[in-house]
Amino acid sequence: MPDSSQLDIDRSYPGRWTITFSNPPINMFVPATIVELGALVTDLELDPSVKVVVFQSANPDFFVAHLDVAKAAERPEVLGLWRDFVLRLSSTQVVSIAKIRGRTRGIGNEFVLACDMRFASRQSALFGNPEVGVGLLPGGGALEWLPRLVGRSRALEIILSADDFDADVAERYGWVNRTLDDDDLDSFVDTLVQRLASFDRETLGAAKAQVNRFGTPTAAELQSSIDLFFPALTSPNGQARRARLRSLAYGVPGDFEMNFGRYLPTLGPAGADDSAPPRAGAPKG
Repeated sequence: MPDSSQLDIDRSYPGRWTITFSNPPINMFVPATIVELGALVTDLELDPSVKVVVFQSANPDFFVAHLDVAKAAERPEVLGLWRDFVLRLSSTQVVSIAKIRGRTRGIGNEFVLACDMRFASRQSALFGNPEVGVGLLPGGGALEWLPRLVGRSRALEIILSADDFDADVAERYGWVNRTLDDDDLDSFVDTLVQRLASFDRETLGAAKAQVNRFGTPTAAELQSSIDLFFPALTSPNGQARRARLRSLAYGVPGDFEMNFGRYLPTLGPAGADDSAPPRAGAPKG
């Protein structure tokens, strides 16, 4: 387990846990996060009283910013741990719900995709998989989950554009269950959780297992994307694109992390116009 927990676990309500993720300043996933999530799902599997788990963020601007790629590269085994976590979370009898405010990109998006349900703030939630824009391929499950949820063409739009998508588009695409006004998000999720927690755990789990026959990726499918992720780190073109990130306040609070998708086209060939305005419809922060 990591020395400092990034997951605040509230077990005070019967039948439900609320997990609040906090890794300041922008909620990046690091290897310790993945280790801690693995321990969490073990606890969920072993506690027969828990029926529903809700994941939320302590940071209103970032649900999960993205993976800290440099730290992950030092521990390549963590994506195997991530694959195991995703498979266990999606197959456990416990119903998992992501309550999303703020930016949810890369492995953050792959995290919420692995949850059973996703509900998002209409005003603040933002989604994306920026990996292609920085010379990588999504290695945490987006290539497996998105086609199942949104269809082939929309999955290609999301992955290949590496852009940010607002909550209303995510709802329209089937990426999330629904969006709600920010003031209504907590009460809606609380009502749903209370309803689910009033039911029998074994019946919830059995129904979930039957639905899973049609909607979850296999370990082999997830591993095939992991096998592409780390070799992409050595690509000269990708390394050049990522080198430019270091001049754009990567990994710290600021306009770049708030509007990641807008900046990615500027990471191309030398001489690209870094001052180019965002395209029409891009988030303004």
